[in-house]
Amino acid sequence: MPTIVVDVMPKAELLDPQGKAVSGALARLGVSEFSSVRIGKRFELTVDGAVGEDVLAKAREIADEILSNSVIEDVVGIEVVE
Repeated sequence: MPTIVVDVMPKAELLDPQGKAVSGALARLGVSEFSSVRIGKRFELTVDGAVGEDVLAKAREIADEILSNSVIEDVVGIEVVE
């Protein structure tokens, strides 16, 4: 069965406290290869049947209206994984 993967991230201009905490932990552990960390969400929507444009459109609608908070988050990716 195909799966539609939706990735949601905090808006770039907003503070990401979880990402900042992880970034600080990495620094304390001596990891210096990464300058920052941002933490988002991944949703997997399993589809019964084929994924056509109508199903993708519905996934986009759900991503914008239900899976993300448009005030503080952006939907950064929607892809079909077979």
